[in-house]
Parts: sequence; structure tokens; C-alpha cells
Amino acid sequence: MNEIMKSEERVIFALRKLYKQYGYQPFKMSRFEEYDLYVRNKDFLIADQVITFPDRSGKLLALKPDVTLSIIKNVQDAPGLVQKLYYNENVYRTDKNSHDFKEIMQAGLECVGDLTMLDTAEVVLLAAKSLAVTGLPFVLDISHMGLLNAIFHSSGMNDNGKQKALACLNQKNAHELNKVCTDYGCSTEASKLLEILATLCGTSDAVIPVLEKCLYTDEQKLLLGELRMVCSLIESEGFAGCVNIDFSAGSHMKYYSGVVFSGYLEGIPAAVLSGGQYDSLLRKMNKTSKAVGFAIYLDLLQRVLSQPENYDVDIVLLYDDSAMPTDVMQIASALRKNASVLLAKEQPKNTTYQTLMKIENGEAVIIHENC
Repeated sequence: MNEIMKSEERVIFALRKLYKQYGYQPFKMSRFEEYDLYVRNKDFLIADQVITFPDRSGKLLALKPDVTLSIIKNVQDAPGLVQKLYYNENVYRTDKNSHDFKEIMQAGLECVGDLTMLDTAEVVLLAAKSLAVTGLPFVLDISHMGLLNAIFHSSGMNDNGKQKALACLNQKNAHELNKVCTDYGCSTEASKLLEILATLCGTSDAVIPVLEKCLYTDEQKLLLGELRMVCSLIESEGFAGCVNIDFSAGSHMKYYSGVVFSGYLEGIPAAVLSGGQYDSLLRKMNKTSKAVGFAIYLDLLQRVLSQPENYDVDIVLLYDDSAMPTDVMQIASALRKNASVLLAKEQPKNTTYQTLMKIENGEAVIIHENC
């Protein structure tokens, strides 16, 4: 098994253990769903295209480009019920560079039901712990779409202006944001606040005091309190230096209605984790529950977790007809506890190896080592 799979499996097992510790249960699903599910909720999808095919009855099916929609479709919707689910599934999406379809391994979790802010904060904490599982330096950027929506609600801008302003926030483009606010008649208070949010980024200790001075409605201040509570929980678990408040995080995501977040690992320019609260998606699917979750893109993790192999095999073990077959198998088995071993009667010409060994008098003797 190559090093990529070893690293990937290690992360998957660690994530599975982590989620079980918090009471999450595994969720398995089919590789395909009815295509209509994705048509009705296309704004929620990352993928622009979906692979479709008809079943025997003529119904159009699709290889799933997303896991969340399948989970929300199948969970119960009842007062007082909270369902905590985790998954490790393949999704099928187009590559941004080649535009070819790819099978992508994705892990994550969803918390659905009659949720409290503590449930939401716990999910964000699990996002931080999921990044920590990799052993690599990471940053978790947190924002709050509810707070942004409250600002837009008081801004006087129409929906088109709000979408353009969100795009500017996502790009941290304060200059263009100021122009959008002017063109769409944004109130002076909202314009000043949005301009601050476009450039504001840092720890909760640095960002929240600034926001407290700028917010001007009770609703905005209440939602800031939610953001403060989430950050406090994560920081109390030892992640104070790994979390930033950044209002560009998730500002391009439709359906998100509360806390949103994106996770980054050192060495990868794109987010390897993304998630948030998406109550409005459930409303569209005629459910009264709340929901929050995240996905981890394991294909991106391979870029930094995998180490290129220098050799095809660790050890080439030579033997001749004088060696007892039982001795050969026992020696090879012992070596395989810590290394990969290729048995051969002659030194292979097209195989690279670190160590060349030979069985002599019932023992393995090193002939040559490649440093």
C-alpha cells in the first residue's frame, strides 16, 4: 500500500474516533440520488455539473456531487430531536482546472434537529479538532452569515446589491464594496460597517471589541454574542492561536444562515474544510429543524500528507534452491512487520529498493543498502 493511502487511512480512522467520542453515528448512503434533488437545490451545490443516467423506469438519477443534501433528505424532523451523524463518502464533481469529472473522497458530519447554540459551537470545535488530527499547522476562519444578513437588512439595498456586496466581502475588496454601497443606496451606517468588515481579520480578542463599537442594532449585537460564544468555546479547548474571525469566510455560500467557517492547512492554498449553519436549506425542503455541519476534502489533504516513495519496495530478499521454503517464508514474514519485502531468486532489474538482502544458512544477510 502506498504512502498516500497510509496517510489518508490514518486521518479517516482518527476522525471516526473523534466523532464517536462526541456521540456522532455513522451515516451510509447510496452512490446516487434522484437528479431532481440537485435541481431543486442547485444553489447549495459546489459542483456546476452533475453526472446523470436513467434507471430502468426512466427516472433520471445522478451520481451524488454532495453528501449534505442526501442526509437532510433522510433525517427525521421532530421537535426536541437532535441527530448527530458523520460520514466518509465519495462524491463526483468536475475538476476546476481540467473540467473532467473526479471521484473525491469526503469526510464530515452533520448535526440536525432542535439545536441550541451549544450544538453549533460543538460542531465548530469539532472542525478545529478535525484539522488538528492532521498534525499540521492550521487556521480556522469563522464568520456569521446571520450577522451579515442583519446588516444588509438595515442597509436599504436590494437583493442584487446584497449579492454584489457579499462578493466584495469574499474578495476582501473594500474599494469595490464602497462603490456597490453607493450605487445601491446603502445607508451610511451600513456602508461604514461593511467597509470595516471587508478588511477586519484577526483573533476574537482583536476583532470583537472593534465590532462592539460599530454595530448599531440590537439584532446585530445579539448575533455578535453568538460569534463570541463560539470563539470562546474553541479557545477554551486550546485553539486560541488557530482561530480567526474573518468575514470573507463563507460569504459566497448560499443558504448559510448562521455561523460559517473555513479551514486551511499549511502548504495548501485552498480550504480543506468548509461548513456552517444552513437552516434556510431545511426550510426550502419543508423541514422545521436547524442544521450545522462541515465537510473535509480528503483529496486536498493528500498533497501534504503524502510523501513520495523513493523506492518501489523496502527490501529485496534473494534466495536460492539451497534455502528451505519454510525458512524463506518465516524470514520474509518477520521482515514484513516493519517493511515491504519482495522475494526473488535474482536481483530484479526494473525494481528500485532500499536494501538488498540474501538468505544464507537460514538467516537474512544485508548485501547492499541504498542511502
